[in-house]
Amino acid sequence: MPAVSAFPGLIPDESVDGVAHLIQTALTPVFMLSGIGTLLNMFNTRLARVSDRIEIVRDKLESQDDKTDKDTRTLLRRLALLHYRTLLLDAAILFGGVGGASACGSAFALFLGSVRDSAVAWWLVLMFGNALVCTVIALGMFLGDSIVAWHGLRVTIFLPHKRDLLTSITPQD
Repeated sequence: MPAVSAFPGLIPDESVDGVAHLIQTALTPVFMLSGIGTLLNMFNTRLARVSDRIEIVRDKLESQDDKTDKDTRTLLRRLALLHYRTLLLDAAILFGGVGGASACGSAFALFLGSVRDSAVAWWLVLMFGNALVCTVIALGMFLGDSIVAWHGLRVTIFLPHKRDLLTSITPQD
């Protein structure tokens, strides 16, 4: 005679392996949500730093005494790059948020599937798959921001180009 479970529908298999599998499956979206939360924190911190730099560049533009055309163009170019970075980081935060909500949805679908003993596999695949896709897109947007930031350093002459370094260290006759 099979043993009667105290929690019918919650534990699909009375064996230790079945319970361990249920716990592993339930924790996967929670760990993903934790990672997405960390990414969102990093994206927001980076966006705050970019916003601070935008304010600095705007203050420099407004307080220029001798408005040389070259300086103004350089500051406007920096401002355009910083604006582009805010768009990329906003998109990263948006997709990260949707990915986090989808991870929560997949954890909820797992919970409902366990409690109601119903077929929620389709919802689970949809939600967890969406969480993965959105997280990958968010990381892609962050990579785009990193590339724009690096390019911005080169364009605004913070970092010398290789040819400039070579001419500065070669002896002049």
